[in-house]
Amino acid sequence: MVDSWWVITTIAAVYLAALACIYRILLTYRTAQGAIAWIIGLLGLPYLTVPLFLLIGRNRFGGYVKARRMGDESLTSLLDYFEQQTTSITEATDSHFTDELQVLCSLGRQPFTEGNQCQLLRDGNDTFDALFEAMENARRYILLEFYLVRSDKVGQRIKTILERKLADGVEVWFLYDDIGSVSLPKNYLKELSKAGAHVASFGDGNVRRRRFQINFRNHRKLLVCDGTVGFVGGINLGDEYLGTVMDQEPWRDTHCRIKGPAVTGLQLAWLEDWNWASDEVPTLGWDPHEATPGNDKVLILPTGPADDWETCTLFFLNCINNARHRLWISSPYFVPDVQIMHALQLAALRGVDVRIMIPEKADSRIIGLAAYSYLSQASQTGIRIYRYQPGFMHQKVVLVDDRYAAVGTANLDNRSMRLNFEISMVTTARHFVDEVTTMLQDDLDNCRQMTEQDYKERSILFRLTCRAVRLLGPLF
Repeated sequence: MVDSWWVITTIAAVYLAALACIYRILLTYRTAQGAIAWIIGLLGLPYLTVPLFLLIGRNRFGGYVKARRMGDESLTSLLDYFEQQTTSITEATDSHFTDELQVLCSLGRQPFTEGNQCQLLRDGNDTFDALFEAMENARRYILLEFYLVRSDKVGQRIKTILERKLADGVEVWFLYDDIGSVSLPKNYLKELSKAGAHVASFGDGNVRRRRFQINFRNHRKLLVCDGTVGFVGGINLGDEYLGTVMDQEPWRDTHCRIKGPAVTGLQLAWLEDWNWASDEVPTLGWDPHEATPGNDKVLILPTGPADDWETCTLFFLNCINNARHRLWISSPYFVPDVQIMHALQLAALRGVDVRIMIPEKADSRIIGLAAYSYLSQASQTGIRIYRYQPGFMHQKVVLVDDRYAAVGTANLDNRSMRLNFEISMVTTARHFVDEVTTMLQDDLDNCRQMTEQDYKERSILFRLTCRAVRLLGPLF
């Protein structure tokens, strides 16, 4: 009798938990397909699905907005002040373009700023040389935030510079993602802390607020020195970007350096993340106007699962829907949802030159297979998909006509759209747009164009596998 009571109680508790999860889903779901899949699983296999939902099922990053808007009065004031600033983004001959750019400002809750100087960094060697130089020249503080940090030659060089700058009195704040940097030795972090650096993990901090949110990642990669020079792009801190890892082909990636007031936007994005991870708001410099040698207009666009809207999805849709004659996107992961794919098709149908560049050799077999399943839809409407041949292409770049370009961390997949904290820089600077155009053309010269036949001529088992894997897209 006692055993039966425990069995009944356990079953009731599991189904009550399942109902609570369903209640949460109905209040917060962002895609009907994902909601239906979870609900079916919770009703049919609650013992398995309830713990799985608690681990990876949430689509909002709880507590972050409250932390950034209510956790500290000084942080709130800084965010509000910068958000309310405006700059001239009016194009005298194109009012539509002004509206298009204003949408991006609203998404990122940051303004376009003038008086910047942007430099495109086309590979790991150029990027690390620039990062090392900026850190060596820092006089007050260094802010780092990277998804993946390794303790290899690059990682050790970074650590050596930081320890030397700490000894010179420069303050260092080091933020990393605990999942992306899971292989980073604890001694690396302990030695940095011992040298005086402030070290925090985006996942380990604020455990009470962080619980049941392990499916989210801080995928941002940025560096700020003294509030006057900043870096953002796709490059993490590892030797793979230099092509020096034995038995591994080099990673092709892109970063950029920014000098001027737009660095304030990078610094604010870092500050929000640091405040979340540590409940601290460091005293930093907020007047970068000493170093404004250029005239580039730049927007810093942070996106993530703490936003009220799907800001990353809306960013891509804004770019796709407003492209007029050219839309080139480079992304290592191409698993678009229905709305993104339909927007790409419509762009191609209205005559836009739509090109998607992905790697030939993906670092994820599953994602590589899923990309094949889009070939028919793409080919039928004129979308051209290219596979980059030499090494692994990891860059995240968007080129819209000859009007603006974006370099950052966001991919064309569900994880970037809904689960990752991402960040990009967007600029209308003609010299930068031209450099991106040249860079992408050089990359396309190292690609092979895929066709519908690459999919249709494969075995039925291969095609079924690709279609089945595509169903898992919302979980990637």
